[in-house]
Amino acid sequence: MFNSVISKFKPSETVFAHCDLPCGVYDPAQAKIEAQSVKACMEKYAASSDADFKARAVSIKEERSELVKHHLWVLWTDYFKPNHFEAYPQLHSLFNEATKLAGAGGSKGSNDVAVAEKLIGKIDEIAEIFWATKK
Repeated sequence: MFNSVISKFKPSETVFAHCDLPCGVYDPAQAKIEAQSVKACMEKYAASSDADFKARAVSIKEERSELVKHHLWVLWTDYFKPNHFEAYPQLHSLFNEATKLAGAGGSKGSNDVAVAEKLIGKIDEIAEIFWATKK
């Protein structure tokens, strides 16, 4: 009987979210590390002639590209506030461009190292603004 009562209050689904407290764990470095991994996968893909290895490199690259987008979205939607966007009017465009570079039209849909380099460059621009807001 006790277990049936407990099961009625137990959540049917567990969800995970980044906290909205100023916990200090926001950092564009997370996105950059994943973007560097994307670039490394592209380089290893280009250097290999093994079809299985290349397939694994593409799969990992696509997973990492999705993580780049996730980390950028957390910064865009949770860290940056209206006053940041007023002070840095290019910020929305930077995030839009960066997330597109990590998406299907960018690193997920390409094995071109130049695309990954552009993505890293956009993340660096976002990071510069991020650190300016932390002063």
